[in-house]
Amino acid sequence: MRLGALLAFSDGQNPNDIADQARQYEAEGFDSIWTAHAMGRGFMLTDPFVALAVVAAVTERVEIGTAILQMPIYNPTDVALKAFSVQQVAGGRLRLGVGAGSTEVDYRIHQEDFEARFLSFDAKLNRLRTILKTGAVDDVALSAWPSVREGVPLFFGTWGRNVVRAASEFDGWIASGMHRTPEQCAQAMVGYREAGGSRAIVSTIRVGGETDLGELKSLLQGYRDAGFDDAVVMLMPGAPEPSEIVRLM
Repeated sequence: MRLGALLAFSDGQNPNDIADQARQYEAEGFDSIWTAHAMGRGFMLTDPFVALAVVAAVTERVEIGTAILQMPIYNPTDVALKAFSVQQVAGGRLRLGVGAGSTEVDYRIHQEDFEARFLSFDAKLNRLRTILKTGAVDDVALSAWPSVREGVPLFFGTWGRNVVRAASEFDGWIASGMHRTPEQCAQAMVGYREAGGSRAIVSTIRVGGETDLGELKSLLQGYRDAGFDDAVVMLMPGAPEPSEIVRLM
C-alpha cells in the first residue's frame, strides 16, 4: 500500500511552508501529497491549485492531488484550465479528486445552493469531463497542450451508493478516514471491488500528538488488508515525525 500525506495547515507566517513540507515529504519517502479543501471554517487554507503548483515545482517524484475539490462551487471551465496548467507543471503527476462536499458554509460564501449540490455536481462534472477530453468549451478551443489533453485522471470522493458509481465512472475512489470507521471503509470496499473499481484511496487519517505509533501501524495494516491501494495521513500539531510514519509501512 502506498502512503500519502495531506499538506498540513499553515499559520501563514512562513511563505515557504508549503514548499518545505513538499520537499520533506518527498525526501522521507511518501508516495503522494494532497490538498484538503475548506473555507469559512475559522482558518485559512491555500487554494488547492495554488498549493499543488508549489508542490509540483519543488518535487520530482511524488504524485499530487486534491482530496477533494468541491466541484459544485466552481465553474467547470476554470477548473479545467487550472487542472491543465498544474498537470503541465507537474509533468503528469496530478490526480483530480472531486466531490460534492458536505459543509454548507463553503457554499454560502460562494453564493451557491447547498441543497442542490448533488444535481449541480452532476451537471458541472459532465461539463468538466467534456472540456478535459476535448480541450474545448462548445465551439471554442482552449488549445490545451497535447501533453495534458485527456491526461487528468478523475477520482470520486464519495460514500454510500455512489461508491459503485466511483467504480464504473472514475479512475478511482477516495474514502474518508476521518468521517468513517475502518470497518465501514472495509465494508464499502467490498462493493467497490465487486463493481469493478480499480484504485482505492483512504484519506484524512488524522495523526496527532496523542497518536500511538503501534495503533497507527495496525490501522494502516487494516486498510491494506481491506484492499486499499493508498492511505493518506493528515499530520496534526504534535504528530510524530514524517519519517516515523513512513517506517510503519
